Amino acid sequence: MSAPTHRYLSLGAGVQSSTLLLLAARGQIPTFDAAIFADTGWEPAPVYAHLRRLEQLAAEAGIPVVRVAAGDIRRDALDPTHRFASMPLFTLGPHGKRGMARRQCTGEYKIKPIKAEVRRRLGYPHPARVPAGLVAQMAIGISLDEIGRARDADVGYMRNVFPLLDLGWRRTDCLRFLAQHGLADTPRSSCVGCPFHDDGFWLALRENSPTEWADAVAFDHAIRNGSARANAAGRPLRGQFFLHRQRVPLDEVVLRPRPQAADTPGCGPWTCPHDVPNSAPAEAGQREVA
Repeated sequence: MSAPTHRYLSLGAGVQSSTLLLLAARGQIPTFDAAIFADTGWEPAPVYAHLRRLEQLAAEAGIPVVRVAAGDIRRDALDPTHRFASMPLFTLGPHGKRGMARRQCTGEYKIKPIKAEVRRRLGYPHPARVPAGLVAQMAIGISLDEIGRARDADVGYMRNVFPLLDLGWRRTDCLRFLAQHGLADTPRSSCVGCPFHDDGFWLALRENSPTEWADAVAFDHAIRNGSARANAAGRPLRGQFFLHRQRVPLDEVVLRPRPQAADTPGCGPWTCPHDVPNSAPAEAGQREVA
């Protein structure tokens, strides 16, 4: 097996990947040639503030933090000329049948641009063929309590590694480490308009970030009848899309936060904590042509 020639960090700016960056910056694990952050364009303000803090911390250790993007997920979803990479929106069919749309957003807006950046740094951007033996090591922030999400890379030029597993660290160990170094307020990474948010998130957004709340409400209204591109092409949605699982307009939902752990995982490129159906039901599905 070929030895890796480059070493990168998949930086989601959440707890585990922030821990890996800090460990490398302090010399407690091998350093990275770069930390790659895939920006969907719609992260909450605290995530971008935390990312700027990480960029400064990493720069002091000689680790560049690179922001890459495949577009702006919110703008693209509402653009009738742009392909819609489906979000896991809640669907309501014409006869009341409930389902969820396909989740393509993680692959399109996080994994795809990271792979493109790795290829570029290896010197073989798509569609060039990466020579056999040229391998980049990709560190991913998966801790012991999430070991089931650890997977090999699906391309030959990348080899996934999991330093937190090697250390035997759990998420609680990461939280303790971050707190010890002034990063106790590390936020959870996820798009503002992610349908997987619970009522606690939506309530906090409404009360503490009215601009982002209004943005989510407007987006929820705009996607009600499906993809802008599909509608423009004469393929209307057979049903409706919603951001909230109650399948009513977001600003009409009666939010009832439930007690839960103070810290829950966010959405990283390879570590989305939600198991989503592969496809939406026919009654509410709206297929896009790539």
